[in-house]
Amino acid sequence: MSTYQNPQDLAKAKELISLAPKEAQAFLALKTTAERADGVIPEKYRELISIAVALTTQCAYCIDAHGKNAAKAGATREEIAEVVFIAAALRAGAAVGHGLLALRLFDEAELAQQGKT
Repeated sequence: MSTYQNPQDLAKAKELISLAPKEAQAFLALKTTAERADGVIPEKYRELISIAVALTTQCAYCIDAHGKNAAKAGATREEIAEVVFIAAALRAGAAVGHGLLALRLFDEAELAQQGKT
């Protein structure tokens, strides 16, 4: 397999929607509402936030769409670069937070193994 995510996969979107129409309708309504241009958060910042989320969830399609939308909304290359590093820092921070959970769970398992729980 040369690519995992492929832009040609987007051609299956209508088929996916037709296979689960109620769920798709609910998802699309949420997406439309969350991404509206008339919210309190200006459109450019909505797109920059969307790029940060797309980077952390690693959705190539979202990075593509929201990158284009950010350009149309007036974002700069420097803003995109800052978003990249903000997302990277938050993702790393989440690993540390989950590391604390892993350490606690390990300690609990170790105590259970020693019969101390």
